[in-house]
Amino acid sequence: MPQPEVLSDMPLDKRQQLISTAFKLFYFQSVHGVGINQILQESAIAKKTLYHHFASKDELVEAVVLYRDQVFYQWISERVLAVEMGKAGIRALFMALDDWFNQRVPQLCEFRGCFFINVSAEFTNASHPVHRLCAEHKQRVADLIGQQVAALGLSEAKAAYLVDTLCLLKEGAIVSAQLRGDTGAAMQALKAIEQLIEIETN
Repeated sequence: MPQPEVLSDMPLDKRQQLISTAFKLFYFQSVHGVGINQILQESAIAKKTLYHHFASKDELVEAVVLYRDQVFYQWISERVLAVEMGKAGIRALFMALDDWFNQRVPQLCEFRGCFFINVSAEFTNASHPVHRLCAEHKQRVADLIGQQVAALGLSEAKAAYLVDTLCLLKEGAIVSAQLRGDTGAAMQALKAIEQLIEIETN
């Protein structure tokens, strides 16, 4: 996934302010439910300044998705890579999700489900740049999980099966936490994962 444009050499203050404001509005209200005027009002930035940085609302949405990807991936990868590769890394990922579901990760904002699932549902055309960016984020996290599974020393087929299963359980836990208010979903998924790893590695 390309690096967020917010890291470019141009002045970042107003551009970043627009992205940060738009993210919070999109996350809490939805992309299509938020108009440009609301973003301008909340950010206290002139329309001319917004269109200086972004040619369209879709372009702003793309920048917001990249911004969230950077913040989320940095957080989750730091949690996973802080421990030994393999079982410990997999456990760390789901414990990190548990912290997120239970409002213990202030840098991610109040938990309202997965931003990428929510946004991709508003841009259902798989060829749309916003949808593609959401899919690329999910692949980045899947690759991170794949690195941990690779350390278990399984056959290629078993490793692929385990990665797919872990990704499904991760997504299921996120949706369960959002839709059902099940804040224990990540730890419940972890119990199933640990049993599955035990079976696959013996």
